[in-house]
Amino acid sequence: MKRLLLVIGPALCISPLHAKENARVEVKPVTSAIVNSGGQPIRLPQGNAQVLVSTYDIPAGAVLPEHMHPFPRFGYVLTGTLRVTNTDTGEEHDYKSGNFVLESVNRWHQATTVGSAPVRLLVIDLTEPGKNNVIMKK
Repeated sequence: MKRLLLVIGPALCISPLHAKENARVEVKPVTSAIVNSGGQPIRLPQGNAQVLVSTYDIPAGAVLPEHMHPFPRFGYVLTGTLRVTNTDTGEEHDYKSGNFVLESVNRWHQATTVGSAPVRLLVIDLTEPGKNNVIMKK
C-alpha cells in the first residue's frame, strides 16, 4: 500500500500541470538585486517572519510624510510615478509603472507622486510577527 501511495501521490500533484500541455508559461524577470535602494545588502531575517502584502493608492500631488522601515519592504509600481527621497542625503529615485522598489531599511525618506496621475503600489512587508513596518518621524 505504501508503494502505491508513493506512485499515485506524486501523480496526483503533477497531473494539473499537464492538463493544458499546449499552454505556455512566460516568465519575465522584473528585477534582481543584492542591495536595496539605499545600497544596503539584502539580508535574510533570523527567526520567524510575517509577510504582509498590501495595495497603496496614492492620489496625484500627494506627499507622504518622512518615515522609515525597520524591516525589509518591497514595492511594485502598478501605475503612476513615485519619487522617493532620502532625507539625510537628498538623493532621489523615481519609480514608474513596472518598476520594483527595494526600500532602504532604517533610513529616513519621504515620497511624492510625480505628474498628474495617481500612484498604485503593491507593497510587500517582511517583518517580525505582529510588528509594524512604518515609523513616522516626529
